[in-house]
Amino acid sequence: MMVRRINRGRLKLADHRLEAYTTGHRSGTLLFIVLITVVMLALSAYTFTALMQTEQEAAMLKTRQIQARLLNDSAVDYLRLVLSYDDASIQERGGIWDNAELFQAIPVEIDVDNALIVGRFATVSPSMDIDDGTPEGTRFGLYDEASKINLNVLPFTDVYIEGGARQLLMALPNMNEEIADAIVDFIDSDDEEREFGVESNYYSSLTPGYEAKNGPLDSLDQLLLIKDITPQMLFGMDTNRNGILDEDEMAGTTALESDMQLGWANYLTLYSKESNVKPTGFPRVNINAENLEQLYEDLRSTFDETWSQFIIMYRINGPYTPEEDEEIPSNNEFLGELDFELLGDAQFTFTNVLDLVGALTTGTNEEGDSFVLSSPVVGPLPILSMMQNITTYDGEAIPGRINIMQAPRRILEGIPGFDTEIVDELIARREFELDDPDATDLQRQFETWIWLEGIVDLETMRTLMPFICCGGDVYKAEIVGYFDDDSVTARTEVILDTTVPIPRILNQRNKSHLPAAYSIDILGRELVDETR
Repeated sequence: MMVRRINRGRLKLADHRLEAYTTGHRSGTLLFIVLITVVMLALSAYTFTALMQTEQEAAMLKTRQIQARLLNDSAVDYLRLVLSYDDASIQERGGIWDNAELFQAIPVEIDVDNALIVGRFATVSPSMDIDDGTPEGTRFGLYDEASKINLNVLPFTDVYIEGGARQLLMALPNMNEEIADAIVDFIDSDDEEREFGVESNYYSSLTPGYEAKNGPLDSLDQLLLIKDITPQMLFGMDTNRNGILDEDEMAGTTALESDMQLGWANYLTLYSKESNVKPTGFPRVNINAENLEQLYEDLRSTFDETWSQFIIMYRINGPYTPEEDEEIPSNNEFLGELDFELLGDAQFTFTNVLDLVGALTTGTNEEGDSFVLSSPVVGPLPILSMMQNITTYDGEAIPGRINIMQAPRRILEGIPGFDTEIVDELIARREFELDDPDATDLQRQFETWIWLEGIVDLETMRTLMPFICCGGDVYKAEIVGYFDDDSVTARTEVILDTTVPIPRILNQRNKSHLPAAYSIDILGRELVDETR
């Protein structure tokens, strides 16, 4: 019995020890589980907080990007307002070529509680090397699209000079005759292949096949559809598309590559045109108008009877070639009131307004006597009046002529009638600032100044008239919206047409996806107290 009690006692003691051990073990496991749970919850909370912070930063970044684009939208309206002023008012404000006051660091959004949060925009364009007219550096202003070759008017160039379209394109770096003719074939309205070109029969044989545009291009990117044109040819090494070759883009270039550094896109446009109006804003008088009686009234509203009657008589009788040693009167005789029923219809038209210079024609007075009439366009002031008030183009805007005051050398060298000597002289002369009481300054508003200043002769000037001008009225604006804290920028390219009273947008595209092109130090900002 004693043994059994001892054994039972030992068993109870063992049970108590086991129970104590088990209870202690369970308490340690529970504590471990609690600790793991706490750690996991903490990690989850940390992860959630970090995720929310990332989401908040992303939301703020997206908001800033939207705000930056809205800064650019404000810039577009601002530019339309600036360009709606008359020419005199724009010049009083410093012009649109390089004017930091009008185009650099213009504030849009200002936070009075945080000077760092200031939204601005700048309108930036490539500047120009004075010696050779190539893009170099930056300026704050607009880019005249007439400084480029207008692809959409190329097919009409051959009307004035056979092969003129090809000649213009051949001035581009690394251009060849096959590609030049293919470009014009792709745009012109017919299916007739030029000497080195191709038409829809070539493009339809490709996989997948397509047709030639046979009409105006909608985008320069459509040039990539044309035979043998590559992105490298079109865009060159200007990867950020700012119109100049930056230092990082020049890295590793060779002399051969530098000739194609900017690509053709920087020399081409689809939009250039110029207003065909008088200084008063009313349309110029088209001296080739069919209704001679109405033309006569229009001329008399601007000129005296000498001008008006000479132009009408020229339209009816054409140019007069004097006999050898024939004496031509220096003063025209007044022909009296013109009877258009007796005079008949026009038999001749003017090729361009320079046909008036030094021209002769004949007229008949009221007594039936015939007279030789000499042109009233003699001397700088009559030439200025002629260029300001009359035209041979029927329309409120003249498309596609090239602005010789801003076009780079490459484009100038491709203009039919220009050679290297003329281009050298033109580039050297166009930089002169004149202050001449005899209207030399005013003459430089028109392409005829290169004739009046002796760079070309009259016959060359007549050849050049369909191709050149001294300024267009369609502008490209490269807008950068940004904040003073340098957090976000947005780029927008917009084409603005000022041939209408309220400038209109012809094209607008977002360029924010391209590599950065301008630092905030270039764009400009005010000094702020960063400790606030």
